[in-house]
Amino acid sequence: MAEYKLLLPSMGEGVMEATIISWLFNEGDNVKEDDSVVEIATDKVDSDVPTPVSGKIVKILKQKDEVAKVGEAIAILEIEGEGGNTASEEVKTEAPDAQTVQTIEQPLKIAASTQEFSGDLYLSPLVKSIAQQENISETELKSIKGSGLEERITKEDILAYVKNRGNQTTPQTAPVQQTASVPQSAVTSAPASTITAAAGDEIIPMDRMRKIIAENMVKAKQIAPHVTSFIETDVTNVVKWRAKNKDMFEKREGEKLTFMPIFVKAVVKAIQDFPMINVSVNGDNIIKKKNINIGMATALPDGNLIVPVIKNADQLSLSGLAKTINDLAYKARNKKLRPEDTQGATYTISNVGSFGNLMGTPIIPQPQVAIMAIGAIVKKPAVLETKDGDVIAIRQLMFMSHSYDHRVVDGSLGGMMLKHVHDYLENWDLNTEI
Repeated sequence: MAEYKLLLPSMGEGVMEATIISWLFNEGDNVKEDDSVVEIATDKVDSDVPTPVSGKIVKILKQKDEVAKVGEAIAILEIEGEGGNTASEEVKTEAPDAQTVQTIEQPLKIAASTQEFSGDLYLSPLVKSIAQQENISETELKSIKGSGLEERITKEDILAYVKNRGNQTTPQTAPVQQTASVPQSAVTSAPASTITAAAGDEIIPMDRMRKIIAENMVKAKQIAPHVTSFIETDVTNVVKWRAKNKDMFEKREGEKLTFMPIFVKAVVKAIQDFPMINVSVNGDNIIKKKNINIGMATALPDGNLIVPVIKNADQLSLSGLAKTINDLAYKARNKKLRPEDTQGATYTISNVGSFGNLMGTPIIPQPQVAIMAIGAIVKKPAVLETKDGDVIAIRQLMFMSHSYDHRVVDGSLGGMMLKHVHDYLENWDLNTEI
């Protein structure tokens, strides 16, 4: 028999650690290769960790709610044979080579941030995010003695600095450069008032994901001044086309054909018409994105929300979009998403119609500058223009709303982009192939 150390696997660029949510097996239990043995959570997704070998769990090294770093051993298994992963293999996983470290630690340009750091500082995305949230200047960061590799600042270092910051006297520094439309006061949350529960009230602590959602939503509203435009669209042709093709598509591909691939296709074409919707804001600079990556707001069974991303949506056919959307939705519902599945969105669609809602005004996810909400499709009487005059007919109508960041998207751009999506859907070709 041999000892095997189960390591926390790599979970994508910038993800360096995860929190243990729960163990699916106990010490002494036998597991088979590819069995999911533990549920973990990052700041992006919840997921399962499978074991690459069969064996018996003899010791759990990381308990529920503890944090493990990528490459760190989280359990010890007893396996058949004389081998196993050695201590040197574990160290190799935990300490990537210098080139890899530099790639991970290289400063990133984070859109809509309140400050930038020079190339003299090597900050991980997590440390940089904390520094920006706490408005820690570059001068202050340089005063922190890091405990990481080559004295780089770790999460523990910066959190300790934040905790003791009020008791320290820091040198006067020049004010951090702010975006013209986002003054310092606008990105500082007012303290929440204390609310006392009345007799009989139930107090429900937020779970980890709900806390992250709450923080991100507040931050998004503080950063971006929201404006919303609305339009009602006749999608009768879309409904007819789907009804004609859905059975054939499911028989051929083994996949459901929903309306979402059609909506994504129309949005992508409109983004290509108006590429300045596909941007982010970094201080006084606008970053125009090369790729079109569509976020797809997805409700989870527990009531929380997650946004998996359709990468390079402009390069996918309708069939490819349908398969990708179904795959991401399945992974989201079954906690199979990887961190990279939720990263890199440049524009987001929220299908509020799936809840029977006619319209909505969603919050723009940072660092994007726009989001579209798709309402429920409803049969209504509508006036149609014909060669013989106006007639009233039963049509399939749907509201869409377009929320955009007024710092960089004016009403003309936001409204015209929405109108183009409307036109693409209203004039959908019934002979479109899939």
